[in-house]
Amino acid sequence: MKKIPLHWSIMLGMILGVLVGVIFTTFEAGPKLISHWVKPFGTIFINALKLIAMPLILGSLIKGVSDLKDISRLSQMGGRTIGIYIMTTIVAVMIGLIMVNTLKPGTSISEQTRQELITAYQSDTAEKQAVAQKQKEAGPLHALVDLVPDNIFKATTENGNMLQVIFFAMFFGIGLILIPPEKSKPVKDFFDAFNEIILKLIDLIMLVAPYGVFALLASLVVESPSLDLFRALGMYTLTLLIGLFFMVLFYLFLVRMFVKFKPKKIIEGIAPAQLLAFSTSSSAATLPVTMERVEKNLGVDEEVASFVLPIGATINMDGTSLYQAVAAVFIAQAFGMDLSLGTQLGIIMTATLASIGAAAVPGAGMVMLVIVLGQAEIPEAGLALIFAIDRPLDMCRTVVNITGDASVSMIVAKSLGKLHIPTKKKTWKDHPPKK
Repeated sequence: MKKIPLHWSIMLGMILGVLVGVIFTTFEAGPKLISHWVKPFGTIFINALKLIAMPLILGSLIKGVSDLKDISRLSQMGGRTIGIYIMTTIVAVMIGLIMVNTLKPGTSISEQTRQELITAYQSDTAEKQAVAQKQKEAGPLHALVDLVPDNIFKATTENGNMLQVIFFAMFFGIGLILIPPEKSKPVKDFFDAFNEIILKLIDLIMLVAPYGVFALLASLVVESPSLDLFRALGMYTLTLLIGLFFMVLFYLFLVRMFVKFKPKKIIEGIAPAQLLAFSTSSSAATLPVTMERVEKNLGVDEEVASFVLPIGATINMDGTSLYQAVAAVFIAQAFGMDLSLGTQLGIIMTATLASIGAAAVPGAGMVMLVIVLGQAEIPEAGLALIFAIDRPLDMCRTVVNITGDASVSMIVAKSLGKLHIPTKKKTWKDHPPKK
C-alpha cells in the first residue's frame, strides 16, 4: 500500500479534527470528552516542539557558524554572501509586519471569541503581560543586557531566553573557527552529529503531526466553535501568501537591478528546484537540484554555487522569517494584544536571528516560531490557532527560501566576476539558409 505524503496526512488530520469537533459540539458531554481525552495529545505535540527548540538552536547554529571556516579562503565571497542574506531576511520580516499590520487578519475575530480565547489561556496570558510590564519599566538598553547570558545553563532552561542561547551558539561557533582545525575537529564533529540527531528527532515528531493537528483542531472547535475564527485563519493564510509573493518580487527586482537578468529566465531556470521544494518542504533536500539548476541554467560559477547555496540552506530562511512575523502578530491580534513599535522591532531582530538557526527541514519554522512568541511575550498557546494550516504554507515558504538562495548566488557571482550567463544555442531559425 502506497504511503500517504505527510502534507496530505496533516491536511486529512485537519479536516477530520474540524469534523469531529463539530460533531461533538452537538451533544452536551461532547466538549468535555474532547477536552479530557483528545486535547492532551495536541498539548503533548506542542510540548514536543518546544522541547526540541533549544537543542535545535544549539546544533544548527553552532554547525552553521563553524561551517563558515571557508571565509578564511573566500573572505570576500563570505562577507558578501552573509551580508546579502541578512539584508534580505530583514526585508522579509518587514514585509511580513507591514502585511499583517495592514490587513489585520486577527482582528476579524469577534470580541466574544477573543474573550473565550483569553479565558481558555488566562493564566498564560496574565504571566506574559506581567513580564511585558516589567520590561516596559526597564531602561532602554535592558534588551541589550538581556542578550548576553550570565549562565548559559540557566538560559537553556527557558524558551523565553532563546536570544541568549542564539548569542552563545554564535559566540561558540566563532571560537571554533578561530582555533586550529585539528583542535576544533572533535568538537565540530560532535555538533555535526548532534545536529543530525536533532534533525532526526524533528522527523520523528513530524510523523505524529497529523494526530497532533487532529487533536488541536478538534479541541479548538469545541472550545471556540465560532465561525469567525476560521474566517480569521483564511485571512491569515491570504496575508502570508501575499507577503511571500512580494518577497519573490523583491528577489526578482534585485537580480534584474544588479545582474540584468530577466525575471522570466530566473523562474524558468530554477522551476524544477521550486517544485521539489514545494513537494518536500525542505531546502536541504532540494539543495542538489538547486545547485545543478543554478550552475547550468543561471550561469553561476561552481565555486560560488558550492559555497553560497549550502550556506543559504542553513542561514537564509526568508520565507520562514516572514511567516514568523505574520504568525506572531496574528496570534497577538487574536488575543487582543496591542504590540508596540519596540516589540515589533524586537520581532524583526528575533525572527532574523531565529531564521539563521532554523533547520532546512519540514516543520522547523514552527519550532522557531516558539522563539519569536516567547521573546515578544505572546501566548505560546496561540500555536494551536495556526498549526493546522502550517504544512501547506510551509511548502510555499520553502519555495521562497530556495528562490532567495538562487537569487543571492547570482548577485554574489556577478559581483565577483564569476557569473557566466548561458547563451541561447543558435539554430537554423536564427540564421535561416539563404535562398
